[in-house]
Amino acid sequence: MSWLQLRLDTHPAQVEALEELMLDSGSVAVTMEDNADQPVLEPAVGETPLWQQTRLTGLYPADTDMKAVLAGFPQELLAGCSARVEILEDKDWEREWMEHYHPMRFGERLWVCPSWQEPPEPDAVNLLLDPGLAFGTGTHPTTALCLTALDGDDLENKAIVDYGCGSGILAVAALKLGAARALGVDNDPQALVATRDNAGRNAIADDALVTALPGAAPVTAWQGEADLVVANILAGPLIELSDTLLALARPGATLMLSGLLRTQADVTCAHYAPRIDLHIAGEQDGWVCLRGTLKEADNAR
Repeated sequence: MSWLQLRLDTHPAQVEALEELMLDSGSVAVTMEDNADQPVLEPAVGETPLWQQTRLTGLYPADTDMKAVLAGFPQELLAGCSARVEILEDKDWEREWMEHYHPMRFGERLWVCPSWQEPPEPDAVNLLLDPGLAFGTGTHPTTALCLTALDGDDLENKAIVDYGCGSGILAVAALKLGAARALGVDNDPQALVATRDNAGRNAIADDALVTALPGAAPVTAWQGEADLVVANILAGPLIELSDTLLALARPGATLMLSGLLRTQADVTCAHYAPRIDLHIAGEQDGWVCLRGTLKEADNAR
């Protein structure tokens, strides 16, 4: 049997509430572990280990609607979390995945194709994808919105940042659509491995796509360099990371944000309003993609 796991990196004060929410939303088991290399003594029976950074992992049946699960969590709790949904892969799931994941078209030029199938239009812009355990296949509305927007942009010779890159689907798509270089950032090393693998699968030159953990030297080197910064994560982190995302953009650059619900758009736009005017550029199944142009010199703040 296959499973999905929801990982939440959070603070001790939120652990109990988030654990209850996971169990109430259908998780069959919740585990917690240190997420900051902070050793503590074994807790007594009935006690919760209060690491300064705690990772909660909830195990869900494979057919669980995880976007509905996350949508049901209070946003004030998710705002301080780094959340990721992963597939707990096994051989049966892998065969089923290969049977049911088919090529998908986004916009006018772009196809996302499983690496084990022939592209339906060989002369189109074909992105060969094997997501593995990292998020990002194009099937989720937020990813689809971003891919469609990228297909409609003029990316020729542009510099792109994909923050929260997951499988690398958006960074690789941008490069296939004409971008000159890209930076993929993710807090999960597995995501960076998947991004590098998918870049190689699509014949992307090693120096065209840099991958890095947040705060690493390559990210610092990209400050004020990007023509387009795209982040497909959750509403809370999008707000929390606003300074980080805007600092990567050059004056006049485009910011594209997704991973948020229509009901979260106004709050997100209001948060960014002093520095960039965001608007809804696309909507699908209640999810939206926001975009706007950075005001001149505001990335220097």
